[in-house]
Amino acid sequence: MGERDDSRSEDQKRADARFEADQREAAALRSRLDKLSADLGASKDSSAGNGDKDADLTAGSFGGAMSLGFRVLTEFVSAVVVGALIGWQLDKWFGTSPLFLLVLLLMGTAAGFWNVYRIAVKPPGTKP
Repeated sequence: MGERDDSRSEDQKRADARFEADQREAAALRSRLDKLSADLGASKDSSAGNGDKDADLTAGSFGGAMSLGFRVLTEFVSAVVVGALIGWQLDKWFGTSPLFLLVLLLMGTAAGFWNVYRIAVKPPGTKP
């Protein structure tokens, strides 16, 4: 039975050593988490001092994207519609059935693509 007590005490020592190692690891992880939380809090505090500039970049990015999308859509559609209306009116005045309508519709489409291209090429920081 003495042998059994020795093996049990060895098992107990190993278990105690594992428990202590786990405790040290947990304490190290907890201190690391506390440090990261403090750094994150400091980062939030410093970004709050920058005003609305940083908030607009994160919170308003969806609104900015929607605004840009509607602008692109409006530029393209308006160029095509204006070209078609001018062509249709010229056809009525000169009696040429679809000639001016087709030509100015194609020109309006080209102008719409050109407007979209100019918007797409513009650097992101510049004003429209």
